[in-house]
Amino acid sequence: MASLSFAPQPLTCRARSVQSRRRGVGFCNFKLVAGGGGENGSAAAEPDLSVTVNGLKMPNPFVIGSGPPGTNYTVMKRAFDEGWGAVIAKTVSLDAAKVINVTPRYAKLRAGANGSAKGQIIGWENIELISDRPLEIMLQEFKQLKEEYPDRILIASIMEEYSKSGWEELIDRVEQTGIDALEINFSCPHGMPERKMGAAVGQDCALLEEVCGWINAKATVPVWAKMTPNITDITQPARVALKSGCEGIAAINTIMSVMGINLKTLRPEPCVEGYSTPGGYSSKAVHPIALGKVMNIAKMMKAEFNDEQYSLSGIGGVETGGDAAEFILLGASTVQVCTGVMMHGYPMVKRLCEELKDFMRTHDFSSIEDFRGASLDYFTTHTDLVRRQQEAIQQRKAVRKGLKSDKEWTGDGFVEETESMVSN
Repeated sequence: MASLSFAPQPLTCRARSVQSRRRGVGFCNFKLVAGGGGENGSAAAEPDLSVTVNGLKMPNPFVIGSGPPGTNYTVMKRAFDEGWGAVIAKTVSLDAAKVINVTPRYAKLRAGANGSAKGQIIGWENIELISDRPLEIMLQEFKQLKEEYPDRILIASIMEEYSKSGWEELIDRVEQTGIDALEINFSCPHGMPERKMGAAVGQDCALLEEVCGWINAKATVPVWAKMTPNITDITQPARVALKSGCEGIAAINTIMSVMGINLKTLRPEPCVEGYSTPGGYSSKAVHPIALGKVMNIAKMMKAEFNDEQYSLSGIGGVETGGDAAEFILLGASTVQVCTGVMMHGYPMVKRLCEELKDFMRTHDFSSIEDFRGASLDYFTTHTDLVRRQQEAIQQRKAVRKGLKSDKEWTGDGFVEETESMVSN
């Protein structure tokens, strides 16, 4: 039996108003075709993990997500040395003096009785804010990284108050370092919402449209809008961001949560001087939620923005190559990892790459584009599921199994008729 592979259909492209933006790869429509195994059944070549997203070439789709793993030059350099496809730095703003973090600022959720030191970590909460390092220092480090790794992709995550001039200044200063793209933090669930920062923008489509307009009028590199899951319909802000000029969507950021209560002290976790505050939930337990949000965004993008300029970056509980494959099967071009790095370290990218290659070998996929979006069309409505099942039942009932009476025996088809009633 021939193996199955997926062939992308031709895509169309629409012109953009910002001519200096780099062009890239967006969604593909896939059709099932017979193939695989190479010519005359020869062994397939080594799977190619490289991706080109919005004109940015990456050796693999694994990207360091914005957060502690991209907090300074030393750790970002380590990420490049270990082989990560790209690095998104921790979010910066113009005035780091406003950012004051507390310690402890993380709490874990373990399988089984929470609080047990033996259970597997399945959830992670943080109450960490954006970068508390002076912008000038972060900019110097961006510049140094690009000088040392000119062929590697460095993406700056930025967030600013509700100020057109503030956003313009921040974009201008960050772009001067040579960074390859911008990820806009419209999604941090905690910290300074009163200043219209983070999720306060991502949850308000009118505000989001205005701010995206400022950003895309100024930016000359690709712009990704990072979405918050703390909203009823995540496709609404994603649609607004794309219509307002963004080249890509990243989803999801962390989920607003309370990790738990210490039943001995009766105080919430993470506990700071006896008190806590709701924070962002990540790690393995959020993976199914993230898949659902990415699926919804991907279906919307395929239906409404079906050309080669747009990209989707999947985020949420990625710890294995299989986790990444699920995001890609739903249409993601890249997959971001943040909490996973905090738990397993930077070298995990080598395991992720090998596990993803193993998946590709199993299905005879030679490239990421061979299977990107391949599972998307298999999501439908409950009403359609009912219809499909009813039709399948009727079809099964219509298949005759054996003869209903002795009068149906014939001489010409006697052997076949006999065989139709054999059970083994």
